[in-house]
Amino acid sequence: MTNYLDFEKPLAEIEGKANELRALARDNSEMDVEKEAAALDAKAKQMLVDLYKDLTPWRKCQVARHGDRPRCQDYIDTLFTDYTPLAGDRNFADDHAVMGGLARFEDKPVMVIGHEKGNDTKSRIERNFGMARPEGYRKAIRLMDLADRFGMPIVTLIDTPGAYPGKGAEERGQSEAIARSTEKCLQVKVPLVSVVIGEGGSGGAVAFATANRVAMLEHSIYSVISPEGCASILWKDAEKMREAAEALRLTAQELRELGVCDHIIPEPLGGAHRDRPQAIQDVGSAISKLLGELTMQSGEDLLNNRRKKYLAIGSTGLAA
Repeated sequence: MTNYLDFEKPLAEIEGKANELRALARDNSEMDVEKEAAALDAKAKQMLVDLYKDLTPWRKCQVARHGDRPRCQDYIDTLFTDYTPLAGDRNFADDHAVMGGLARFEDKPVMVIGHEKGNDTKSRIERNFGMARPEGYRKAIRLMDLADRFGMPIVTLIDTPGAYPGKGAEERGQSEAIARSTEKCLQVKVPLVSVVIGEGGSGGAVAFATANRVAMLEHSIYSVISPEGCASILWKDAEKMREAAEALRLTAQELRELGVCDHIIPEPLGGAHRDRPQAIQDVGSAISKLLGELTMQSGEDLLNNRRKKYLAIGSTGLAA
């Protein structure tokens, strides 16, 4: 069953009518509705093309947050083999919003780390909706250290509205943990590839995405703050999130122009949630391509090029 976004309501009506016609035909074998249903299907497909041809930044936010998009667990289950999860930060606890471990990608050992939002009410609560606590970032640091020690490339999958802002997280050093994780990304001497598969929110995303190559799915977003949070601060009105989304330049296409994103991964028509296997396969192809660009570089070159990339982003943005 398709879960439609607000701007897809006209599409929902057309596809719903086509489904109703086919349901009536199943109940009455004498009815021949396929011609009418096929016409509605064609109309719906064209409407889908028109809706997604030029999405506004706010609509891209809605697509990026769609509850049926493939999650980190889906990508790991499909693209990686011999996945062995590693838990805990060896200090406080295991944060279920962050998952990661040893795996093989195209039969080569890698370390994979990502935010996991969950896919139903129970798992979303368990995963804290993808909002990591300090122990999640410290777990990621531990895994990146391990990968660096054994010369394994690191793949990170970004999908978080931001780091968890709760009292306990702040007491345990949330900002310090995010900073240390970002620092660790800049210190490792192995290839580091990051893919924004949904939301890339604030420092909670940067802590995993300070990579040699940053790829984004076509309708994903990456920003220092959510549009709602930005609107609340600037206009004292969260309902101005559409204006904030425009101002933040958070889409993959705008971030590619600014030099923040290195590669945009096309999504199936209607978003990754409409053809999950194809979306996952395309992400796998992008990871393979980006890792291939890095594997011939020495550890020192990887480290130095990564640092130069991030030192240059500010000047690139100002020039734009």
